[in-house]
Amino acid sequence: MSRKTKLERKTTETSISLELELDGQGEYEIDTSVPFMDHMLCLMSKHGFFNLKLKARGDIEIDYHHVVEDIGVALGTAFRQLLKDNKQIRRYGAATLPMDEALATVALDICSRPILVYNVDVSGKIGNFDAELIEEFFRGFTANSMITLHINLFYGNNTHHIIEAIFKAFGWALSQAVRIDPNIKGVRSTKGKL
Repeated sequence: MSRKTKLERKTTETSISLELELDGQGEYEIDTSVPFMDHMLCLMSKHGFFNLKLKARGDIEIDYHHVVEDIGVALGTAFRQLLKDNKQIRRYGAATLPMDEALATVALDICSRPILVYNVDVSGKIGNFDAELIEEFFRGFTANSMITLHINLFYGNNTHHIIEAIFKAFGWALSQAVRIDPNIKGVRSTKGKL
């Protein structure tokens, strides 16, 4: 069974094309016109074993907000398309990962309840990237994937390291949750539906 999807999202502010394969090797071709997001999405793909091709353009002459948020929307939509019946997936995933002095945890539930808990206090810039936009990416992802997502920072000083720990943990946790488990019949819920 191949779990792959392609999608395009076009608005007056952004244009995004995306190909996602859940059962991949962590291969990626990412060009978002936002170098820091390219770096973070490469990490997510590599550590989640997702094959991801993504090209995004937007009104970055204003700032990176629209393109970063819409990348989250498009990626969340792609995951939702691929997981629409939720059959035989493990459903839950969690990872606590370090990046140098930073330690972050990501825990998620693929359950049709879009909730984002984001306990990360970062601000300022990484190059010309506003660190606060990471929350907007995850908000767009969560709302469109219909996934419950908890992101907690234990500690860290370097904003780049903090966000890198988060994206690596995000990829790892997603990889766990979307894996097919032959022991699961139907969906992993006593309700019989997620």
